[in-house]
Amino acid sequence: MEVAQRLQTVQEYYFSKKLREVRGMIAEGKPVINMGIGSPDLAPAPEVIQAMQESVADAGAHQYQSYQGIPELRKAITDFYQEYFNVVVNADSEVLPLMGSKEGIMHVSMAFLNQGDEVLIPNPGYPTYTSVTKLVEATPKYYNLSADSDWFPDIDALEQTDLSKVKIMWLSYPHMPTGAKPTKEMFQKLVAFARKHDILLVNDNPYSFVLNEDQLSILEIEGAKEVALELNSLSKSFNMAGWRVGMVLGSTENINAILKVKSNFDSGMFYSVQKGAVAALQLKKEWFQQLNEVYAKRKALTLQLAAKLNCTVDENAVGMFVWCKLPEGITSSEAFIDTILQEKNIFITPGTIFGSQGEGYIRFSLCVPEEKIAEAINRF
Repeated sequence: MEVAQRLQTVQEYYFSKKLREVRGMIAEGKPVINMGIGSPDLAPAPEVIQAMQESVADAGAHQYQSYQGIPELRKAITDFYQEYFNVVVNADSEVLPLMGSKEGIMHVSMAFLNQGDEVLIPNPGYPTYTSVTKLVEATPKYYNLSADSDWFPDIDALEQTDLSKVKIMWLSYPHMPTGAKPTKEMFQKLVAFARKHDILLVNDNPYSFVLNEDQLSILEIEGAKEVALELNSLSKSFNMAGWRVGMVLGSTENINAILKVKSNFDSGMFYSVQKGAVAALQLKKEWFQQLNEVYAKRKALTLQLAAKLNCTVDENAVGMFVWCKLPEGITSSEAFIDTILQEKNIFITPGTIFGSQGEGYIRFSLCVPEEKIAEAINRF
């Protein structure tokens, strides 16, 4: 059977392929340390697990659930956004729980993009923005980010391009993969830009609480709700990556458009997962403080490892990754990390998987125990 033409536009996800290679090396008995994947290795809070376990016996727990999630979860999301971001949204109409924010990227794209529409995608940026854009037969239009501009979009440069077909602009702040923090001034300029050109901004915001004390949502900006959506997730900040719990917030009109797509994709999130998510969103600030104490120790060790490789790092970057500039003279990030994988049995992510602007960089994950990072240092 011939596959759909849309599959010719995308490739298997890099990590899907590379992890097969890593698993093969491990099966051969090689002591591979995986410092490439941002999958939290720590457990969720005990209260979260307890809430999930206790709710399994609730009446109706195993039936189909609402496409919009249980009311308690929507309320917990809105309370969380008001407490930490000073953003007020309507729990009944301006928030939609998701099975992870990754599915939200597809839902948003299907809700707003037609064949031939153009999509502004950050370079470097999350590869899924490109693959989903191609799968819905829209056209990626990349905007370059660089260290010289603190990894922020150059609005003036974008203004000089043809934006007539652009429908969506993807953002990801705090930035993945570089860890650059947003500013209100930057978000204000982006909201004004989107309003001027009738573009839907979508900020993907799962890293605000990891090694970062200055949380910022694009929805804090006056008038942003009219032209912007925000995706968020419990995966990183609450160690719940495998639970697949995310959310999208925005205007009632935009949320309803996404709901039309989502309601044709799934039959609701498992009830007990939602109850666990409610407990997570109600945790006190001490949860983030404890989590960041662990990540701070891991980051300190990872910076030592980066120094061993003669890499330079912006120590003010946030999130659960360390983005490193390779030494002068290194021309291929992928060749560099492949050499280390084969010679030292350490897997590091090459910056090129995030776009051409990632060449010359590598990325370490902090989802690795301290003793493993120390072992990696010793291998050099």
